[in-house]
Amino acid sequence: MAAKIKSGDTVVVLTGKDKGRTGKVTKVLPTENRVVVQGVNMVQRHTRPTQADPQGGIKNKEASIHVSNVAIADSNGKATRVGFRMEGDKKVRFAKTTGDAL
Repeated sequence: MAAKIKSGDTVVVLTGKDKGRTGKVTKVLPTENRVVVQGVNMVQRHTRPTQADPQGGIKNKEASIHVSNVAIADSNGKATRVGFRMEGDKKVRFAKTTGDAL
């Protein structure tokens, strides 16, 4: 089945501590049904010093969010569902609220 959310899409967080925030999808984990959104769901990781990072310490990074907790943002910035339609011989995604192709 075609992916409703792809890397590079702008999404709105629907639930959780970052509810209402928007961000760009940086990574999609299809086997786990999760996405990583830029600047959303930040967690702190305690890292020990390595040769690549001799300082170590507490680092902030984005954790993944379940795909059901995000929705594509349409041209108005509101959350929308995604539909599929054929335009000519190509299958395209479109926003259900505005009807615009994504």
